Amino acid sequence: MAAMPALSPRRRMLVLAICCMSLLIVSLDNTVLNVALPSMQHDLHASTSGLQWTIDAYTLVLASLLMLAGSTADRIGRKRVFMAGLVVFTLGSVLCSLAPSLEALVAFRMVQAVGGSMLNPVAMSIITNTFTDPRERARAIGAWGAVVGISMAAGPLVGGLLVESVGWRSIFWINLPVAWRPCSSPALRPESRAPRPAARTRSGSSW
Repeated sequence: MAAMPALSPRRRMLVLAICCMSLLIVSLDNTVLNVALPSMQHDLHASTSGLQWTIDAYTLVLASLLMLAGSTADRIGRKRVFMAGLVVFTLGSVLCSLAPSLEALVAFRMVQAVGGSMLNPVAMSIITNTFTDPRERARAIGAWGAVVGISMAAGPLVGGLLVESVGWRSIFWINLPVAWRPCSSPALRPESRAPRPAARTRSGSSW
């Protein structure tokens, strides 16, 4: 089961939208957080260096697990890992919004990062397998990548509005409705995995 069976154009667009939403919440999280740092510092009685760990811990864990998440998805199934990532990321977001201390917030941000690492590389694989036409695939990947720019532009604005009107904890709530839609959608079915490598001959001359 190396690739997804052909899907209708509407369903392919829905798959792309889900993958774009996953990238949006992962990318948006850091840009939104930067705006909330002063409020978090006051509320949690944290130092500036301590607050920096809410960003650094997320980035370090996310980056260190990207390759592992991608290879795991290729083996056990991309949809399975993607959905698990959404659940873990959403759980981390809920925990972050309830964090009673800086130490707890840093730990919960790491939970978020574990989930985030399961989303981006797997989403790329899902897009590649869904859009089999080269031109259509290029447009889909371009749209997916453009989400990063959107998150960088929208993050400070969204974060500022939420922090001023509701409080810094609300910046983690925005992940919940965005993540819930993919979790409740059947669009990523059927499952897909990477093709298994061909078995070597007894003489070992498969190279």
